[in-house]
Amino acid sequence: MERRLAAILAADIVGYSRLMEADEADTLARLKSTRENLIDPKIAAHKGRIVKLMGDGALIEFSSVVDAVGCAVEIQRTMAECNAELPKEKQLEFRIGVNLGDVIVEGQDIYGDGVNVAARLEGLAEPGGVLISGTAFDQVERKLDFEFEFLGEQKLKNIEKPIRLYRVGPRARAASGTAPAKRKRYIEWRRPAVAATALILIAGGVALWKVVGDGSGPPVEVASKARMVLPLPDKPSIAVLPFTNMSDEAGQETFTDG
Repeated sequence: MERRLAAILAADIVGYSRLMEADEADTLARLKSTRENLIDPKIAAHKGRIVKLMGDGALIEFSSVVDAVGCAVEIQRTMAECNAELPKEKQLEFRIGVNLGDVIVEGQDIYGDGVNVAARLEGLAEPGGVLISGTAFDQVERKLDFEFEFLGEQKLKNIEKPIRLYRVGPRARAASGTAPAKRKRYIEWRRPAVAATALILIAGGVALWKVVGDGSGPPVEVASKARMVLPLPDKPSIAVLPFTNMSDEAGQETFTDG
C-alpha cells in the first residue's frame, strides 16, 4: 500500500440537478466547454493532476498546497468573470474545498481521510467560494496574498477530530507592516485632533489667567453641585467617555484620560 502527502482539491457545481432538469444537452455542452477551455488549463498551469471526474464534480491532486489554493482561487475568479456575462439560469458556479493530508494511492486513484476532508469542505463552501482546512492554511498563510477568514473548528461527518476552517477571499490582503484601513484613518484623524485640543487648552488657560490672575475680572463663584446639575432633556442624550489610547505612545495617556 502506497501512501503520500498531497494537497487535494474537490469541486462540484452548485444546482447541477436543477440545470440538468432544465436542459441536459445545453448543461453538458457548457460544462464540457468550461472544463476544456477554462478549468483544465488552470490545473495544468499549477501542476495539478485530475484524479477523476464525477458528473459535476472533480477530484484533483497537487504536490503543493500553494498551487492547489492558487488554482482554486483562479478558477473561481475566471468563473465569476464568465458568469457576469450570462443570465442567472445559464451560470455555472463551483464550490471548492482544499485540504492537505495523507492519502492512500491505488493506481491512478487516491483514498483516505485526506480526500474525505476535502470533499466535506467542498460541500460546506459557498457558491463561488473556496474553503480550506487548517493544515492547508498553515502552509499558505505567508505565501499567498489572499484574504483568509477563520471560521472556527467544525466536526465533519465521519472525521474524528474537528477541522479548522478558513474561507479564502480573492482580494489581496494588506501589505505587511501597514496599518489596516480603519486603523490608519483613526491615526490620521487623531494627530491633528491632539494638536487642536492642546491649542484650545493653552488658549483657555491664558484667558483664565488674564481674568483671574490680575483680579480685574468678575468675582469667581465657588462651584456648587446643586448649581451645576442640568435639567434632563426630553430627548435622547449622548455621554462622551474617555478615549482609549490605541497607540504605543505612553505620552498619549494624559490626552485619553482628559
